[in-house]
Amino acid sequence: MTRDLQQQAKRPVSAMLAGPYGHPFHPILVTVPIGAWVASLVFDVASHLVDDPDFLARGARWLIAVGVIGALAAALVGVLDLLAIPTGTRAFRVALVHMTLNLLVTVAYAGNFLWRQAGGEPSGSVGTGQLAFGAVSLAVLGVSGYLGGKLAYHYGVRVSDEATQAEGFVSVQRRPGRTG
Repeated sequence: MTRDLQQQAKRPVSAMLAGPYGHPFHPILVTVPIGAWVASLVFDVASHLVDDPDFLARGARWLIAVGVIGALAAALVGVLDLLAIPTGTRAFRVALVHMTLNLLVTVAYAGNFLWRQAGGEPSGSVGTGQLAFGAVSLAVLGVSGYLGGKLAYHYGVRVSDEATQAEGFVSVQRRPGRTG
């Protein structure tokens, strides 16, 4: 029974939408919001270190927006991966926590974007409250990312089965006269 559940969690609900077996789209798409939100925090901090911080505050605001859009795309594909995981399993519970944290972070960043938009065009460095809100949101995203890694690397959700993984560790016979 357990082996059947493991195999079910590795198969896509829709390969066209979620990515082919062993190469899901969700991990690729999450790099957009993670990168954008990390960069926005770097811009926020840097806005306190330069003489003319307006461009950094403006850049941080738009990086947050790019991250929110990227997170929504990643979430749509992530739901397809979630549907492949058998309910009632540890992997499913971890996936629900992962999804919930990601949704909370996305809402937090959307709120942070609106907060920054409400102030009009930036004049000066990013406010301390906005910077702290972004830092806390990024920390929660880190916890969620850890759980996402656990889903892929510990539970094997949407990655190759053990037999396929083992093929990568089979010795390759060298042909006479060939190097490398």
